[in-house]
Amino acid sequence: MDIGHRLKAVRTKAALSQRELAKRSGVTNGFISQIEKNQVSPSVASLRKVLEGIPMSLASFFTDETEMDSEVIFRADDMPDLGTHPISYRLVGHSRANRAIGMMQEILPPGADTGDDMLSHEGEECGIVIQGQVEVTVGEQVYLLAPGDGYYFDSRTPHRFRNVDEHECVLISANTPASF
Repeated sequence: MDIGHRLKAVRTKAALSQRELAKRSGVTNGFISQIEKNQVSPSVASLRKVLEGIPMSLASFFTDETEMDSEVIFRADDMPDLGTHPISYRLVGHSRANRAIGMMQEILPPGADTGDDMLSHEGEECGIVIQGQVEVTVGEQVYLLAPGDGYYFDSRTPHRFRNVDEHECVLISANTPASF
């Protein structure tokens, strides 16, 4: 997907200037311009922050708004990947307009990290490690999780995920309210 082109189309449809979107999002209008020109590839956290100024969820941003809300089954090939390279976030139920739950399959290759800036957003999240190992930082606490281990925390607490293993890590996660 051409993120820059999509952001410009969404911003234009919302009748917002780059400057107004930047003000609402708490970023610079230069950053909005760089994204729209594909000069930078925003992190998931940065894109979410920008979209909050519209407002729009990540799922709505990455999916076709014409999809039906009545879908029940979501095949692996049809689930949008909301991650930014190298992390993959495959969203279940992307076409449901008023999802109360965000559920994803997360794939973190060796060395993948959600970023130096800790994530923080409304709600709660939980997950379970299916394959590999992941380091989860919640506040000041750092945990190493292996297959079968799970986590559950208040998402307003700054958090971060890192694959410190030499093998791919696969998680199944959920958050509420749906933030993707």
